[in-house]
Amino acid sequence: MEEKNYTNVIPGQQEGEVINAESSVETENIHTAKKLFERAKLKLMDVNNWQKQAGEALAAFQLTDAEGNDVAGPVKEGYHFKIDVPGPGSKAGEGFDWVTVEKMEEYNSGDIESIGIRVRPASNPTTDNDETAHFYSSDSTSTFTVTREGNKVTAAVYDRNTKANAESEGIIDKIRDVLVGTAGIATFSKIQWKNLTNGLLEQD
Repeated sequence: MEEKNYTNVIPGQQEGEVINAESSVETENIHTAKKLFERAKLKLMDVNNWQKQAGEALAAFQLTDAEGNDVAGPVKEGYHFKIDVPGPGSKAGEGFDWVTVEKMEEYNSGDIESIGIRVRPASNPTTDNDETAHFYSSDSTSTFTVTREGNKVTAAVYDRNTKANAESEGIIDKIRDVLVGTAGIATFSKIQWKNLTNGLLEQD
């Protein structure tokens, strides 16, 4: 699939795996497409309700500020996602996986509108431990986009440079990250992100 990278937020692929998930809706006219884009954009920025969009059986997301304090949203650069993944959590993350929001951009030109949000695995901001608290390595990124091209609206997630986290210091976390990270690359992320992109475009 062709990346919707109008915002230039998606990084280049260097090593590791590529994971793409994309959902699209073609509307009957531009007016309807603009309304759908705005709804999907609001859902994208409402990280705390992503589990509602993707399905209760999948990961739960809590938006936090830079210090790890829960916030209601919307998402901003410098914030974190505190992620409760089904199964055992990381010790470094105190039971959670953490990513930081390192880039957000919007694009609007002619008949194209887009928003992009890029996150990267990070340390637990509530502790002094600088170890990456995620089953993916800190080289990995996930970029979430919603784009309107004419009367077509697309929600997508692009994982780039995706590798299991081999940096964990504790043996339990090391085993957990390799097992969960490998499973995530193979299956979990694809299911999680496809469900999310579908949910973002559902017309309430």
